[in-house]
Amino acid sequence: MTESEKAQLGQLYNANHDPQLLNRRTWAKNLCMDYNQLRWGEGVKRTALLQELLGICGEDAVIEPPFFVDYGKNICIGRSFYANHNLVILDGATVTIGNNVFIGPNCTISTAGHPFEARLRGEGLEYAKAVTIGSNVWIGMGVQICPGVTIGDNAVIGAGSVVTKDVPAGWLAYGNPCAPVKAVEEKPVRRIL
Repeated sequence: MTESEKAQLGQLYNANHDPQLLNRRTWAKNLCMDYNQLRWGEGVKRTALLQELLGICGEDAVIEPPFFVDYGKNICIGRSFYANHNLVILDGATVTIGNNVFIGPNCTISTAGHPFEARLRGEGLEYAKAVTIGSNVWIGMGVQICPGVTIGDNAVIGAGSVVTKDVPAGWLAYGNPCAPVKAVEEKPVRRIL
């Protein structure tokens, strides 16, 4: 079994000594560097680089630079996605993001974790657990999303939260550790004519 296959299964794997993973990370980081160096008016090039870098990416996705990933191809982003500056996605396992998701600045989504045993960490072993973010989710600035978390559709994550456990659909959650606080209510839309 390859190190990449172990990662996708949530098993301990070695990302630091496997030539295949090292090459994939180098490729992705070079594309991120190219993406982050584009000038503001080069939107067509930005979209093309995102399409090349990510596994699936809606054509209308906007990710403000700088943007960083580990591998890129493990990331699937839906339509009408917007991420503000300094998004980091550590995608040793799959990261799935639905449609109409907004992410504030300085956020991290990480599938990567490390064993508690110092000996195993010293050997370069880590694990990866998939992260899923539903549709119509708003993630405030400075949020950290930890390995294995699922955030349900229509959820709102408050600024500065550290999300260590699943957040149910339709809930406002915040804090460190992040916890659901109340259901998000749909209010009538006021129209100004």
